Amino acid sequence: MALTISSSPHDSTPLDTPTLMRRVCYCLIPGIAAQWWFFGAGSLIQIALAVLTAYGAEALVLRLRGRRLSQLKDNSALLTALLIGIALPALAPWWLVVIGTAFAIIVAKHLYGGIGQNLFNPAMVAYVLLLVSFPLHMTSWLPPLELQLYPVTFADSVSAIFTGFTLDGFSPHQLRELADGTTMATPLDTLKTGFTQGHTHSEIITTPVFAGLAGIGWQWVNLAYLAGGLIMLRLKLISWPIPVAILASLLLFSLIGFLMAPDSTIGPTLHLLSGATMLGAFFIATDPVSAATTFKGRLIYGVLIGLLIYLIRTFGGYPDAIAFAVLLANMTVPMIDALTKPSTYGAAR
Repeated sequence: MALTISSSPHDSTPLDTPTLMRRVCYCLIPGIAAQWWFFGAGSLIQIALAVLTAYGAEALVLRLRGRRLSQLKDNSALLTALLIGIALPALAPWWLVVIGTAFAIIVAKHLYGGIGQNLFNPAMVAYVLLLVSFPLHMTSWLPPLELQLYPVTFADSVSAIFTGFTLDGFSPHQLRELADGTTMATPLDTLKTGFTQGHTHSEIITTPVFAGLAGIGWQWVNLAYLAGGLIMLRLKLISWPIPVAILASLLLFSLIGFLMAPDSTIGPTLHLLSGATMLGAFFIATDPVSAATTFKGRLIYGVLIGLLIYLIRTFGGYPDAIAFAVLLANMTVPMIDALTKPSTYGAAR
């Protein structure tokens, strides 16, 4: 009898890879819909560009490696493309998403051997590459549509992405400057900038972008990704230790920090419901290839990510920290798995 031996991690789910990846993509739909509703159709265009680039790059590399093009059906390129398209500003230029997606597929995925072999999450490698290389474009987030003095239409989004200007001649940077008279682009960005200017937490949160629990639009986007994450847990597409450890540790660290310095640190609600927190906890950190595989290891891995998110957001130079936290934690996975590997039954302790 022939036996099929595969490399670790050994996933016990009865689902095959294409089905698993496809269902994870389905669970992203609530969050994508929320981004479209509150921030316009630009994100949908970015996702479409990322998907086309991902499949083109995947087909090219498979051909160069002499592999069958049927591997395109595993849906891993689709999931990577969705995560990249979601993470980019809605009006980022078209070449930005093309560069990032091609790098994720060709370098961060296939350079390590393809699906199941990558040490780091490909989408987050691409995001960090773009953030470090093109910081102006990667931080050009616009505020929610209801706070924009010049609401961007679908036609404006297409024009801005492919030409750099809306139909009326505004660049994304100019649109942000028009809105900055009353609000900054994101709640985390607003707080980060306000703290560096000497303002207190109570002063900063009076700006319109902080309406609601954690900012107009952003709180609902995070809740939508939370809903998708809970669906994945219900369907057993992911296990609970990593997302629970991330959110619990982030809540604990941010609560301690806020109690110690309430006027100069971000509160727990904003940490949990702003930026890419829920997307990172459920859809990025749980990547079965680059995450820890043991039960204890997943808890340690999640706590480490939660701690890194808090530290980078509080003391680092970037408003959000999901990508950096996940990549740094990916580096520790071999050691975490080695230290938390359960003993063989009957072996001496």
